Amino acid sequence: MNFFKSGLVQFFFLLLLITITIKANEPLQPLFTTSPPIIDGVLDDAIWKIAPSVTGFKTFIPDFSKDMKEKTVVYMAYDKENLYFAYKCYDSEPDKIKASVTNRDNIRPEDWICINLDSFNDQQSLYAFYVNPLGIQADSRFAGGAEDPGIDFVWYSAGKIDDEGYIVEVQIPLKSIRYSNNNPVEMAVFFERKISRYSEQGSYPALDPALGYAFLTQLKPMFYYDVEHYTLLEILPAVTYGERHIHENGRMITDNVTRDLSLTMKYGITSDLIFDGTYNPDFSQVEADAGQVDINLRSALFFQEKRPFFLEGRENFWIAATASSEVDPVRNILHTRTIGNPLLGAKLSGKIGDDNTLSVIYALDELTDKPAGDNYVHVPFFRYKRSLAGDGFIGGVAASREFKNSSNRIGGLDGQIRISDSSILEAHGLLTQTKIDSLGLDNSGHSIGIKYSGGSRDFDYEFTARDVSEDFQIDMGYLWRTGVSIGSALLRPKIYPAWDFIQRIDAEVFTAQTKDKFFAKWETFNHASVNFIFGGRYQFKVKYSYSTEIFLGENFKTGGFHLFASGQFTNNFYFGVLWRNIDAVFYDANPFQGHSNKVTASLLYEPSEQFHAAADFVFNDFYRKSDDTKIYDYPLARLKLTYQVNKYLFFRGIVEYNEFRKQLLTDLLASFTYIPGTVIFVGYGSMFHKVDWREDKYVYNNSLMETQRGFFFKASYLWRL
Repeated sequence: MNFFKSGLVQFFFLLLLITITIKANEPLQPLFTTSPPIIDGVLDDAIWKIAPSVTGFKTFIPDFSKDMKEKTVVYMAYDKENLYFAYKCYDSEPDKIKASVTNRDNIRPEDWICINLDSFNDQQSLYAFYVNPLGIQADSRFAGGAEDPGIDFVWYSAGKIDDEGYIVEVQIPLKSIRYSNNNPVEMAVFFERKISRYSEQGSYPALDPALGYAFLTQLKPMFYYDVEHYTLLEILPAVTYGERHIHENGRMITDNVTRDLSLTMKYGITSDLIFDGTYNPDFSQVEADAGQVDINLRSALFFQEKRPFFLEGRENFWIAATASSEVDPVRNILHTRTIGNPLLGAKLSGKIGDDNTLSVIYALDELTDKPAGDNYVHVPFFRYKRSLAGDGFIGGVAASREFKNSSNRIGGLDGQIRISDSSILEAHGLLTQTKIDSLGLDNSGHSIGIKYSGGSRDFDYEFTARDVSEDFQIDMGYLWRTGVSIGSALLRPKIYPAWDFIQRIDAEVFTAQTKDKFFAKWETFNHASVNFIFGGRYQFKVKYSYSTEIFLGENFKTGGFHLFASGQFTNNFYFGVLWRNIDAVFYDANPFQGHSNKVTASLLYEPSEQFHAAADFVFNDFYRKSDDTKIYDYPLARLKLTYQVNKYLFFRGIVEYNEFRKQLLTDLLASFTYIPGTVIFVGYGSMFHKVDWREDKYVYNNSLMETQRGFFFKASYLWRL
């Protein structure tokens, strides 16, 4: 009898466990409504009283599976044209919530919530919609293990801080995202919250510690019935006016005046396949690139893409097993900043069926220097991916830069497969061909890359192999060097001490061995580091590296000490500083051994919710090893002041001084952005140099003279039909 009772209890316990497991795996079902909420940061709409909700957020930073220090509830609803979400973020100390009225995409150091949306539930990519407690937005696309924050979508949000914490409401128009042409539409979601003062991030559903940060495979399915499958049409006219003046022969003269009208169109062939076309586009950047140290370089500087036309769908052009380690020379196969002055462009991106992703870009680039009689260069990019199980895929890529009498072309295959729940294998094989008829040149090259990586709560690892031939050339990409074979390994154990003041310790060991094929010599790169993550918002990292580098057949030392510290002292003051004392190479026709100090420092001060001051300082020096002679020092300082009147309007000023170049840059900007696309910019900038005009020539002078100035106006309006 006791045996029978015991068995019955076990049976009912097992039945209860099965029921809980089934319920936990059930997809989310947001509430359909015909009375949408007002997006105002207040939960007084009737819909939020009956909408389904989730709670029980668990941390994944700094540790996994802990209850967040503050409670979070998320509500879900939709209508035929929009998705709606509301966050109720409780906080026992609302006066310590970090939030400011700032410009878009500038909220990462603050408290925020994020809706991570896999709109196809295919584990290939996701949209991320961030909102701070005052309703300020940031957005991005995530794919291939990397997040791209450059893109801006049209969506709406509002947030308010109250006595219990804060509330955020979000409206995502279906026209702003891509989704399947099915009924129901299946998506997946990962709700996220950051509490800045604890350096704590948590989520629903909870991330599995054994799977680490494999986000795409851990989202919660979500179904939407009877939503609109639209024919999207967007028309974006823009007008720009600019003047540039330069100092020539002792006086300022007009160098260039531009008056341009441009037109960009977006057409939704289906809800998941979009065509973009543009004529005479304005690809100008609103803000100049931040200054970088531009001397003693082995490879060209890298500048991020900021131009709107190229940003949507850019995540599809990520190629597996590129930028696979810190010494991998193949950084970016398709880098659209190589398209400098397009006359027209066209783009097709989206899904064909459930498993196929297609991305095609074509640009007719007008050359400014017109080499060898070429006025234009044709630049087509082609990318195809087919989804495999989980977040795996196999893909193909082809691209070229086609001049009248020369070309550079690339093509190949890549892919990734999930070996286990926590590990991924990536690989690519790429071929290039470079032809220059006037030189009789016809070279071909290859790049082969393999990467195996994985991670969990306690341990991360990464192993790579790379072979790049001497004649591998990608004029439409970004490449550090060619003619190398590299093998590397990284091991990163993570320790969680039982101390209140240290939350986590990350130890790291990395080694890479490289053969320089040009000179048949080997170089090495090794480092060991320890990173301390303290309670609150501080971290400290110390690293020692031993490395060598082959340059023009000689072997040079390049290792040394690295120290990094950062912290958020208060809600309105942040600092970060990196110092490196290393051996270095002077890259020259007659190179020599040296040593160098490199310092990068950042300060952010926010005396109010609307005023922001950011100061950045970079310093490099170089001493010849043999006699300790200083070859150069290069200080560069940048101050950026922003006054954000409201979420739409800001005024910004930048002052940047380059002591090495003896030049001062000033940049003033007024910006009004109602939604991405509907914008007005007015800007003025000047360049000053320490020179003077004397006796028909420029001579050095301690005082600054204005040598360039420019004014620009840009306005555009987005019609969405």
